[in-house]
Amino acid sequence: MTSTALVTGGSRGIGRAIVERLASAGHRVVFTYQKDKAAADEVVARCPGAVAVRADQTDVSCLDAMFAPVHDGLDILVNNVGLIVPAAIADVTAEDFDRAMTANTKVPLLAIARGSTLLRDGGRIVNISTINTIVPAPGNVLYCASKAALEQVTAVAARELGPRGITVNTVSPGATDTDLLRAHNSAEELAESATWSALGRLGRPDDVAAVVAFLTTRTRAGSPARTSAPRAGC
Repeated sequence: MTSTALVTGGSRGIGRAIVERLASAGHRVVFTYQKDKAAADEVVARCPGAVAVRADQTDVSCLDAMFAPVHDGLDILVNNVGLIVPAAIADVTAEDFDRAMTANTKVPLLAIARGSTLLRDGGRIVNISTINTIVPAPGNVLYCASKAALEQVTAVAARELGPRGITVNTVSPGATDTDLLRAHNSAEELAESATWSALGRLGRPDDVAAVVAFLTTRTRAGSPARTSAPRAGC
């Protein structure tokens, strides 16, 4: 039986690389996108059998659309969406807080809750976080805090779902060359980030996808809830 994977935010960047890697491994992949249908269609064209679902993760009602194509069972869930709402602490509003926490923590948690009823025993869950939960990022408190909360969701879910053979892991990428990174950093900041890696370059989406592919392999053994932090050359 073909296994089914659900990946949130799969039309670009890290999410797209994950979708393509899982599809190439033979999984049927359902992925969400927010608004760029052309990008989503391009991924579908590259990944035969893939299904694109429009879902705005700042609204919990997106869960119904997200799970509709996988109602008959699920093997892999990857919570990849990451919403950055730039703000210094003094400038944070309640609305900003709610948007970031909904997209980066609440919806992933509810996706795990709903997905756990669909996941077959031995299934795999991977939550994409950020190295900025341990490396402070001034001006990005909402992103850092909401992803840190997601890491605690990972830890608890791993303990609760472990008896069914379901592993739950966090992958926390370093600076990865995506349009999201470039939209929020200057050329000078990107160059500095590249110096943090042993290879002297930014990470690539495929670097992260390779880690996710490993963590979603059924034959993989080891402790769940570990945090992997792929950075170029590390």
